[in-house]
Parts: sequence; structure tokens; C-alpha cells
Amino acid sequence: MTEQAVDVGGSAAGCEPCAPEATGRQFFGRQRELKELREDVERAGLDTLSGRKSPRARVLLIAGRPGSGRTALAEELARRLAADYPDGVLRASLREPGGTPVPVERVARDLLDALEVPVPPGGGEDELAQLVREALTQRRALLLLDDAVGADQVDPLLPQNADCLVVATARGPLTGVPDVRPCTLGGLDSRAAVEFLESFTGAVRITVDPRTAENLVEECAGVPAAIALVGGWLAARPQAAVSDVAKRLHALPDEGGPLGGQLPVAERPLVRAFRLVYESLPRPTARLLRLLPLTPAGIVDAQTASALAGCSVSAAQNTLEDFVAYGLLRVFGDPEEQPAQYAVPGWLAPLLHRLAEAADRPGELQLARARMLERTVRLLQSCRAVTEPDGSAARKKLAGLPRALRFPNERLAAAWLEARRPALLAAARLAVEDGELDTLARRLVAALVRALAAHRGTGEAAPDLYGLHQLVLDVAERRGLHREKAAALLNLGDLDAEAGRTGDALVRYRAALDAGRAANDPYATGRAMESVGGAHQERGDWTRAADWYGRALAQRLARGEREDEARLYGRIGAVLTYAGRYGEALRSWRAAVAGYRRIGDLPSQARALSEAARVQEYAGRPEESLRTCREAVEWARQAGDLRLQAALQLRLADTLDRLGDPAGARLHRGAAETLLGPDGGSGEEDEAPAYEIRSASAKD
Repeated sequence: MTEQAVDVGGSAAGCEPCAPEATGRQFFGRQRELKELREDVERAGLDTLSGRKSPRARVLLIAGRPGSGRTALAEELARRLAADYPDGVLRASLREPGGTPVPVERVARDLLDALEVPVPPGGGEDELAQLVREALTQRRALLLLDDAVGADQVDPLLPQNADCLVVATARGPLTGVPDVRPCTLGGLDSRAAVEFLESFTGAVRITVDPRTAENLVEECAGVPAAIALVGGWLAARPQAAVSDVAKRLHALPDEGGPLGGQLPVAERPLVRAFRLVYESLPRPTARLLRLLPLTPAGIVDAQTASALAGCSVSAAQNTLEDFVAYGLLRVFGDPEEQPAQYAVPGWLAPLLHRLAEAADRPGELQLARARMLERTVRLLQSCRAVTEPDGSAARKKLAGLPRALRFPNERLAAAWLEARRPALLAAARLAVEDGELDTLARRLVAALVRALAAHRGTGEAAPDLYGLHQLVLDVAERRGLHREKAAALLNLGDLDAEAGRTGDALVRYRAALDAGRAANDPYATGRAMESVGGAHQERGDWTRAADWYGRALAQRLARGEREDEARLYGRIGAVLTYAGRYGEALRSWRAAVAGYRRIGDLPSQARALSEAARVQEYAGRPEESLRTCREAVEWARQAGDLRLQAALQLRLADTLDRLGDPAGARLHRGAAETLLGPDGGSGEEDEAPAYEIRSASAKD
């Protein structure tokens, strides 16, 4: 049997750039496999022509059963090759802890995030996979795809660049990936297995009874995860001899016991080692272990474990560290990160699922899941509240929370949110998929949306927000919640519009209008009408845009919503200006001016007057335009908005130039420069039409 590597961790969840997994232990064995894999990197591919390299990245496959060491070997290979790939090592897991394949769309989004490539909100699988391939075209990077379910997950992500390398792990062959180089793993050879066991027990216990140590690792069939469990059991019992654990392990029957049924021969060593550890745990500790598969994305921290078990955070932290020592968990992400996070190994999750089904009632599992999600909601609320000003209602509510749920400052809250983001997004998906926790799911999604927007901004968080609004839509449609459905559709429409998918946005807005009417929600209905108008404006259909803005205006007039009335008059004036209907446009702008005057919004009144002046100039009435523009400058001055005043004076200067008064134009330009100061810029940005929207959405 050849030397083999140790994988005590299974596959990681999510996508991490560059830093290898921190297993905390030395790498053992696998030297022959490593040598062959390194040689395969340079070997000519089957599709190579005329001695030239294949245009695609080389794919190396490491195959083996869960717990066999495939991930550790892939990580060690990546570590040794990292210097040859200056653009970094990218990691992604292709299988959920429960065995479900991770959608290519989500994997691609995580890879793009690691590559710092903007991710279009709502992008589909083909679009995002293409962006990944394009991003890697000019890079020399190593892509580690862990625990692939099938070739259809791997093939779309393969870089069209021979300077990149793809290392994939899977439980079997990846039929369909061209020219893949397989490396199939078995158990550890005796020497490497004993060395690995010694890393847990220390040299003395192995030296005094080497024969028993060899028999013990043979009893484990050289399976690295099984040896780690046995080693962890011995490490927790310094007085126990190797012969003690060997006897206990040998005495365990072949049938599954609490796991149920007769076990396949290949599974027996790992399941026996797991039973040895599990049956030695105190009942509360064993119960927490059984609950770990409930954690989103298989990632757990002390807060999550505390909520699942109903114990203190400190007790949960100590238990998680014990699980790591036993080989039942591994550190996830940065080992220096606080609070620490841990991942459930891929081989362990199915065993724990079977145990939970046998030992825990469904109601108990549902209650534990609800406690975990409720804790997540409160942490997210605390995370957002810390961004609010001192003395605000959110801050006062934050002060009333238990200390364990409070963040001391905004920086630590943001760091927690970023570190937990994969698990938090998975928690939202889990809550919605559950189907029986919809109220809690809606609260969780709402809290996550607010926290992401507060810390990352809506622009940066847009890809995550798109998925979260889609989850809200799923719940709303399932429960017949028309108001929530309208809100989700409006939010999705806005994100579609910002991504340039105006047609998709228009479909969303029309559906939101129907949902708003079904809910008898005037705000959602008016917002949807305005958004439909914005989508038509974006498409250059000025007539339809004006019509829909007019419908929204009629509703606002009926409800006496003066600020919205003034804004909509301005939107109508803008599209009528684009359509060349200057007389109607001017009337709309004057109505907007009157509306802003009534509510005392002087800056908006000045901007609306400026737009009216623009229309007058377009209509061939320069003298009237000049008077209106001067009036706008005066209102901006009264409002105390220096940048607006400077921008309007620059516009006034342009009008004077066109009227043949260069001296007057110079005076106004000089006044604008004085207002802006040496670092104020040209003020040209403020010259854009005040009511022009940059997308089809109707956000203000």
C-alpha cells in the first residue's frame, strides 16, 4: 500500500482565497501520489496538437471515499504548487454537508467574490460561469474544487487558459471532463498511519507497544479520519494505553448499532471509530454533536452551538474545541479569527443525521433549529444597531440585549458579518426551505438585508440582496402574502434595472403592481406604477413613461402626498422634455416648482426651476430661460446649498454665452469657482437633469 495523506476535515464550505486550510497537524505520507500529480501538471494532454499545450487548464482529479484524505492531499498539493501560481489559490466546495450539490451559480458567485470581480445581481449560471472563465483568462491561478458531485459542476468553471490548474476532489470518476488525470486513494500504509496516530498520543505510548499500534491502525483499515478519531480518544485519556483502545474498537460489532443496519465493509472502520468516540461522550455533549448537521452550510460557531443546545456560549465554545481535539470538527477559515468557526466534515454529517433520526424526536430537532435561527436574527439586529447614532431607538434596544449578543463597536460587527456571511446566507436559505418556519424566515431575511445594507452598502451587497429578496418572494408566494410579494418584486426589479436587465425589471414591476392591488396597499401600488414608468423611460418609450408616471401621480394626488406629487411632476416633465413636447413639459416643471414651494423644499425648488429654464431654452425662449435660471440661483442661495448654487451659476453662464454676453458669463463662472473653492471641482456633476434616474427603478 502506498503512502497516503491524512484528511481529518472533509470538504470546506464556501470559497476562500489563497490561504490553505489550517488542519493544525503535520502532513503525513502521499509522497508518491504528490510526485505523480506534480508530473501530471506538465505532462502533455490528450487533446494537445503539434506539441502545443491544450487551450484549457489541466484538470487533476483526486478521488476517494469520505475520510480517505482526498481534501488534505489536494490542499498539500496546492500548498506546494502555490509559488507557481502567483495569482493565488481559489477554493470552492461543490457539495452541501447533507450531500446536495452546490449550484454552479453559487460557486461562481463565490469565486468572483474571491477574485474581486463585480458580480451582477441576479446573474444566471451561464453568465456567472462565463465571468469566472474570463476573469481567469489573464491569470495564473490554481482552482481547487472540493467534493464534486459530477462533471456538470466542474466543466462550466474550467478556465480557457493553460496557465491555470484545476485540482478537483470527488468520491468517484468525473466522466465528462476531458483529459482528467485521476488519482484514487485508499487507506494509509502502516508506517504513515502509525506516525499519524503518534501525533495524537505522543511517542511513548507507541514506543512501548509498537505491535499493538500497528494492529490498531490496521483495525482502522488505514482510514485517516478513523485514525484521527482513535487518536483523539487516546489524547483525551493520557493514562490509557494503545491496547485499551484496540480492545474497545475490536469489541464493537459490525452492525451499525445506534446507526442502524448492517454496515458495508468499506464503512466499518470509520463507523467503528466514530462509535468509540460518540459512545464515550456525556449525554449533553453527544446531543450537541447530533444537532450539528442543522447548522447552515455545516459551519458552526459558539453562538450557533449555544442556541442549538440551549447552553451558555462559553460552554458551547469549550465543547466545540473538544470536538476539534477528537477529530469531529475542523477549524474553518482563518484560525486566528474571533469568534472561531468550525466545519462539520463531509464524512460525519450523514452519520449524525442517522443518529439524530434515531435518538431525537422531530419536534425537538425543529425546536433546536428555531432557537438557532432566532439567535441569528438577534445577532443580525445587534449587528445593524451598532451602526445607528448614539441615543437612537436601535441603540437603546441594543443596550437591553444580553452582553453575549452585543457588539462593542461597528468594526467588530462588520468583521463578524463578513466572516459569517456564507453561513448567514445559508441560514436564510435553510429557514425558507424548511417550510414550517416562515415567520422566522421572513424576520431572518429582513434582518440580514438590513445588516448587509448598513455595513456593506446596497451596491456592494446587491448580489446577496438579490438572492435574499428572491427568498422573501418564495415565502410570500407560498403563504399568499401579497404585500410581502409586492415588496420583494419591487426590490428585485430595482436590482434587475441597475444590472441593465430593463425588460426583466419591467416584468417584475408589473407583477408587483398586481400584488400591491391584491394587498390593497396604496404605497406598493404607487411605487410599482412609478417604477413601470421608470422602466419605460429607460427604454426610451417617453409616451408610456409619461402615462405611467401620470397614473402614479393621480394616486398621490388622491392621497394628498405632496412630496411625491412634486417629484412625479418632475419625472413627467423630464420624459416630456425628452419627447420634445416642451409646452407640456414646462407645465409639469412649473407644477413641480409649486409643489416644492408648498412643502418648503428650497433646493428641490431651485433644481426644478433650473429644469424649467432648460426646457424654455430648448423651446427657443432664451430670455425667459435666463430669467428662470436667475430665479433658480436665488432660491439655491436662500437654501444655503453652495454646490447647487455654483452648478446653477455655471448653467446660467452657458446660457449667457449662447445669448452673446461673454462678460456676464465670465462673471457667473467666477462666482461659481469662488463658491466651490480650490478643491470644489467644476460642479458639472450637479448639472445633470435633477429628475433623471439612472435606471428603471424609482428610488429617491
